[in-house]
Amino acid sequence: MTAHDARLHAFRSDLADARLKGEVTADRFVSGRSARITASVADVRKAPRPDAGVNTQLLFGDDVLVFEDAEGWAWIQAERDSYVGYVAATELGGRDDAPTHIVSVPRTFLYPGPDLRFPIAGQLSMGSTVTVTGAAETRGTHYAVLPSGEAIIAGHLRPVADVAADYVAVAETFLGTPYLWGGASGFGIDCSGLVQLAMRMAGKNVLRDSDMQAASIGEPLDPGVDYAGLRRGDLVFWKGHVAVMTDAETMIHANGHTMLVSREGLKDAIARIGYLYGGPTGFRRP
Repeated sequence: MTAHDARLHAFRSDLADARLKGEVTADRFVSGRSARITASVADVRKAPRPDAGVNTQLLFGDDVLVFEDAEGWAWIQAERDSYVGYVAATELGGRDDAPTHIVSVPRTFLYPGPDLRFPIAGQLSMGSTVTVTGAAETRGTHYAVLPSGEAIIAGHLRPVADVAADYVAVAETFLGTPYLWGGASGFGIDCSGLVQLAMRMAGKNVLRDSDMQAASIGEPLDPGVDYAGLRRGDLVFWKGHVAVMTDAETMIHANGHTMLVSREGLKDAIARIGYLYGGPTGFRRP
């Protein structure tokens, strides 16, 4: 059998994705059922338990395939990046409406109606997708109205087909966002989550984890003597970590040192990280 990364292929000894039949061994093969994330942020866990570790997160509007629904947990695969894991079954719904817009600011509020003075009904992260069916204006503020009647500040959305010109500029909007292991939203994010979300907003879907990104994004890069060949947008990898160059000398990354998305000089980071994890393992140019 061909080796498959279990993070990106849905298979267990007892159950597997029907598309993998003949490639993996399992007692039973099933076709995935289409569903959509209805929670603001859904933790994707390693096992169907509330105390299981979080590998990544999915956002409101993300489409998934469901292979099993048992005891309040769904075993799913995200359609956007193929990540496999378990989410609470209550965080899933149907795909009733095609998304028309995507949240384009790090965080925004969902109101029960088009009035910012209403108590909020929820909050959404950048990358969340919604269906806009109407528009309203209250005291000069423009709102996008959803099928539920709920409303979002119109200026916090853009059509799903529009993309940002510079993924680094998107990443920079997250400065000060708390670091969260497995986080992939504007409420908390990790190093590879920041790269993935920023690139997604610029029209480039990439894989989730830093080892996957180190093997697949763009092309390998020789940074040159004293790292003089680096430029804005280049990626720097360490074992289990990734950062984005904002210019030839400075990078931005979600990190456990500041527990924030922050800027840091590349050479300072290399010196600081080195004693724990060694030097950079690679450089890539998207």
